[in-house]
Amino acid sequence: MNTRISALTLGAAVASALSLAAIAAPAHAAEGEKVHCYGVAKAGENDCANKAAGHSCATQSKVDYSGQDFKALTKEACEAAKGSLTAYEGSNPAMAAKK
Repeated sequence: MNTRISALTLGAAVASALSLAAIAAPAHAAEGEKVHCYGVAKAGENDCANKAAGHSCATQSKVDYSGQDFKALTKEACEAAKGSLTAYEGSNPAMAAKK
């Protein structure tokens, strides 16, 4: 009987640990959450665009670093690339200067 109780106790401990890990996982996942980063995609390399861009979606951009087209990046990567979290008119001057 002691063996059976120990097995049940061990099973409960493992189940508790797994449920705690599942609760903590969403907070960790949010750190790497992707955002729409406008003005960082070369022509034909965009993930999508806002409605004003004149096309429907991925790989259809005709302009390098358009403020209307975005790539899905983490917020940190977007900031490092000098992108914007909102769409805007024109091209990204920070990216154009790198050419």
